[in-house]
Amino acid sequence: MTVSPVPASYFGMVLGIAGLGGAWRVAHRVWGLPPEVGETLMLVGTLLWAFLVVLYGIKWLVAPEEARREAEDPIQCCFIGLVGVATSLVALAALPYSRPLAEALFGAGAVFTLGFALWRTGVLWQGGRDHNTTTPVLYLPTVAGAFITAVGAAALGWPDWGQLAFGAGIFSWLAIESVLLHRLYTVRPLPPALRPLLGIQLAPPTVGTVAYLSVTTPPQGEAAHILLGYGLLQALILLRLLPWIMQQPFAPSYWAFSFGVTALATAPLRMIERGDSGAVAILAPYLFVAANIIVAILTVGTLSLAAQGRLLQAPAKPTEAQNKAKGIS
Repeated sequence: MTVSPVPASYFGMVLGIAGLGGAWRVAHRVWGLPPEVGETLMLVGTLLWAFLVVLYGIKWLVAPEEARREAEDPIQCCFIGLVGVATSLVALAALPYSRPLAEALFGAGAVFTLGFALWRTGVLWQGGRDHNTTTPVLYLPTVAGAFITAVGAAALGWPDWGQLAFGAGIFSWLAIESVLLHRLYTVRPLPPALRPLLGIQLAPPTVGTVAYLSVTTPPQGEAAHILLGYGLLQALILLRLLPWIMQQPFAPSYWAFSFGVTALATAPLRMIERGDSGAVAILAPYLFVAANIIVAILTVGTLSLAAQGRLLQAPAKPTEAQNKAKGIS
């Protein structure tokens, strides 16, 4: 497999940076932290999104064969869904400054998200997939897309549409998780290069919690705590697996952890904002600090790769599983 110098997976950096910006926005409202930090993160995320959109568009124009290979690859293809998710997050960044711009960005992001999710899910339902190519990237087209659509719709004042998106996301999550866990339990271990993708496993319950809080009215009830509890369990499992995952040297794929981590910090803050003063109020400061540290580490690592000229290097050879999966589209 030849990976383009600008793979769609790089949009995951936008999710992490904008996600942390969203956490800082809520932290400003709850704890009175400086608002400039959150807005700066949102600006950086927006500029990175614009840069990647231009480069990704150019790839389809000047290297369409590479772009199509990525779209047909059983693993890399799912990252294309992040284009729509990142666009919807940028809409949230723009909302305090221009509602018309936010609506336009959200509309574009939601349409892309739905269209790609329908296309990719239609491919998956036809079968023929190699179990070795089953990774948490399967969550991206439907689960991540639906949950962020729910958050965006609610922020724009359309919670009923957000509830429909939340329903699509939560049941897609439960279905896909059963398939993924079956693969993890019964098939040979993930090769080191794919292990950082397990960070995506943290996102469905934590982003789902934020989506649930967005489309419902206070008090949040037990459901939010239940969702967050599962997110905390996923975080602890990933922490236990970190030495195994880190057999893969640092690469941009580690940004797979970022969106779930920032959502894990945001959800308790949203609960506190809605009047929760129990366990989540105790956990919130620690989760917020952890999210900042993790995104900082990812940023420094990525800048280090860029300084060494290694950020856009393609993997040397495809894995055996990826070779077997060629032709699935």
